Amino acid sequence: MTKRRGGEGVQKIVVIGHGGHSKVVQDVIRSLDDYELIAILDDQYTSISCQDGILFGPVLHAEKLAIDAEIVFTIAIGTNRVREKIAKELLDYGVTFGTLIHPFSFISPSAHIGPGSVVMPGAVINADTVIGSHAIINSGAIVEHDNVIGDYAHVSPGSIMTGNVTIGTGAHVGAGAKVIPGKTIGDWTVVGAGAVVIHDIPSEQTAIGVPAVVKSKGLIN
Repeated sequence: MTKRRGGEGVQKIVVIGHGGHSKVVQDVIRSLDDYELIAILDDQYTSISCQDGILFGPVLHAEKLAIDAEIVFTIAIGTNRVREKIAKELLDYGVTFGTLIHPFSFISPSAHIGPGSVVMPGAVINADTVIGSHAIINSGAIVEHDNVIGDYAHVSPGSIMTGNVTIGTGAHVGAGAKVIPGKTIGDWTVVGAGAVVIHDIPSEQTAIGVPAVVKSKGLIN
């Protein structure tokens, strides 16, 4: 798909982070006609350069770009704690965050998705679900009706959140995990890949297995 540039109604966007997760976020941006990728900032870069019309530089350069009120930002970093830290720093610069939704996802008209969040291809977000800010709903994830997904949370590829599930701030639900209706996963908790959650999981824990049981104090996520 060829990205149109500089057209009417096209929003300039800056990506923070240039790792594996960022590659997928950049693909989401390229799939959308209403965004133009203008810069990728990552601390692997120590100076400013330009390639194919895209600026590359350190994260500190965001402060200069934030002066332009027409530019929005997205944080393409999969680690939830780091994404939270950078989001708070960028807010001090007065930036605006874009919300990215891949065209091959399904979003209910009654769902709400907060600023800075990214919805990957194949994801489903059903009726009256609320997604917080800077959350990741990854490829093929299913978030059923009346869910609440907290800020900085990550719902991994192929995972299934059934009805009335609550996922806390910064929680990470691993690939292919399932949560039965009405259950809550606490803030900054990690649910392992393939786990099946049939009981509430407290905050800052790590839960694995079928059914999922708490195994340790939460890992950095």
